[in-house]
Amino acid sequence: VQLQASGGGLVQAGGSLRLSCAASGSIFSSKIMDWYRQAPGKQRELVASISSGGSTNYKDSVKGRFTISRDNAKNTVYLQMDSLKPEDTAVYYCAVRRNWLASTPDYWGQGTLVTVSS
Repeated sequence: VQLQASGGGLVQAGGSLRLSCAASGSIFSSKIMDWYRQAPGKQRELVASISSGGSTNYKDSVKGRFTISRDNAKNTVYLQMDSLKPEDTAVYYCAVRRNWLASTPDYWGQGTLVTVSS
């Protein structure tokens, strides 16, 4: 199983970035896809999740600014991040979870760094 995240970079506050995560076809279509982030000195936290049917959940602090989506045909999940704030600075990770009841992902991708300057 491989997850390949991309799209991170440096952006000014108020700007936008779109993260992508390409996954192995054998595990993508039926699973929950998550985006996590970890800021320096802080614990990793769940940012957004999407089911195979398109149901979504978001961390309160990103609601209305971030949008998670997936393209099952391309085995790819996206995180559109708008109105970025300096506190969104973190390494972002995509992950695969077997279902909504699972507390932790089964697979992780490598991180992609997002830096938001003030």
